[in-house]
Amino acid sequence: MKKTITLKKNYEFKNVLLKGKCYFGSFISIYIIKEEAALNRIGIAVGKKVANAVKRNQIKRWIRECYRAYESDFKYNYKMVFIIKKNVKIEDLDYWKIKNDMDTIFKKAGII
Repeated sequence: MKKTITLKKNYEFKNVLLKGKCYFGSFISIYIIKEEAALNRIGIAVGKKVANAVKRNQIKRWIRECYRAYESDFKYNYKMVFIIKKNVKIEDLDYWKIKNDMDTIFKKAGII
């Protein structure tokens, strides 16, 4: 299984958030920059006010798994930051809603 490469440093997140193009879905926002290197890299941000630690980690796992489903379909290499919206009811959120939201956003962005 191929491991997804993540953004780890604060300046990497800031670079994508400042220079990237933003696309909004029902549950998540995605900031995207086209990457020069031959790798896709992602970052996931879920605020503390959204949910407790267990639920935040579960949401991050769902986002990573949904991303893996689309990773081989991308036309180019990108840096992406996924952010969960603050006004989302976390109890109603599940894997399939995130996957459908990502599908809509990626088609809107013209990535897949």
